[in-house]
Amino acid sequence: MAARTSRSSAKDRPSYRCTECGYSTAKWLGRCPECQAWGTVEELGGAPAVRTTAAGRVTTAAVPIGQVDVRTATARSTGVDELDRVLGGGLIPGAVVLLAGEPGVGKSTLLLDVAAKAASDEHRTLYVTGEESASQVRLRAERINALSDHLYLAAETDLSAVLGHLDAVKPSLLIMDSVQTVASPEIDGAPGGMAQVREVAGALIRASKERGMSTLLVGHVTKDGAIAGPRLLEHLVDVVLSFEGDRHARLRLVRGVKNRYGATDEVGCFELHDEGITGLADPSGLFLTRRTEAVPGTCLTVTLEGKRPLVAEVQALTVDSQIPSPRRTTSGLETSRVSMMLAVLEQRGRITALGKRDIYTATVGGVKLTEPAADLAVALALASAASDVPLPKNLVAIGEVGLAGEVRRVTGVQRRLAEAFRLGFTHALVPVDPGKVPPGMKVTEVADMGDALRVLPRGRSRTPAKEPAAD
Repeated sequence: MAARTSRSSAKDRPSYRCTECGYSTAKWLGRCPECQAWGTVEELGGAPAVRTTAAGRVTTAAVPIGQVDVRTATARSTGVDELDRVLGGGLIPGAVVLLAGEPGVGKSTLLLDVAAKAASDEHRTLYVTGEESASQVRLRAERINALSDHLYLAAETDLSAVLGHLDAVKPSLLIMDSVQTVASPEIDGAPGGMAQVREVAGALIRASKERGMSTLLVGHVTKDGAIAGPRLLEHLVDVVLSFEGDRHARLRLVRGVKNRYGATDEVGCFELHDEGITGLADPSGLFLTRRTEAVPGTCLTVTLEGKRPLVAEVQALTVDSQIPSPRRTTSGLETSRVSMMLAVLEQRGRITALGKRDIYTATVGGVKLTEPAADLAVALALASAASDVPLPKNLVAIGEVGLAGEVRRVTGVQRRLAEAFRLGFTHALVPVDPGKVPPGMKVTEVADMGDALRVLPRGRSRTPAKEPAAD
């Protein structure tokens, strides 16, 4: 009798579920521990009974791994070389790729170009848009010349309708723009919610694996830059790509965040313009200013974006401050690292002209320099601006600068020097022991900032003369 009462009380005990992500719990909570939403946990009724799964019939027999056929996992090119570089050769049949980026960065333009180039007689492409009408996408396709007879277009926001299009078109490539705009009628919640994104992504992933169909999903990002939706979405898909770029610049970068079929240290470079988006096999020209004479406050460096070396230009400007607290403005550089270089120049380089002046530092072409290898170029640009003396032409500076003024070694020095020499730069400042250098290139090894500042034509940076003491 007591056991029966215990079973009935457990059956009648109420349960609670989050309306956003579907998280279930036996007690009410003010904040869902899964999606961190407030006030979304509601009572459902009796707690679900605990069930166990019995062994069932297997769908495919297990075989030795050496006998598995790998021909079905051969990559197919997307028609865009820069995207193939990041994907590891192209799209694998059955692979699901998530491409995320800020609004207006060019995600839809890139994928529409991929949809047209990947479509052929043997491989149809289905482009499903949930954010725009079909006519709007058609106008963009005409503008970027992305029309193809084997590219099918549908404007849908219902998951069941999208699955119906898959049965009708039977595509080899599905592009969903975007996964946050599609909803399933079987799941409660608005489109873009945690539960809806999880259900839509799960259904499309199952369809891709069953049909051997490659799928490209467009994802939104939050104001912090993270991919919107449940973290589970990034675990479910095979590849996660990040589409980056300043909307005021032409450069766009596609980075691999996760890739089950290749490396994640590759970067694809694109140029966004009025006629569409094109890949850049040699993007260094975007980051340089062509001039006939050297200008004070400029220095070149070589940064590594993944495995790709890119020559970039750092510019600095110092002017007399009109306010008690001088301005410190940066663009394309980390403010904290620029502040560190200012402190090193003042303490280790004995440059006292920077403390009471407004300082502006920036990069050319919208590139963002975040790696420490650009420290030496930033420090030399600041020293050149403070002394109003230009650095020698065709000079690149590579190295990390420590707080003690030492110049530390960085990775990939040989690749950086080879790229600089290919573009015509003949003189480089590098840390000690750089390894093999290109023949015909003059390489100067510097151990600290004192050695580096000697490249200025007049020696070290000029400091303002001290005022005569009052009588």
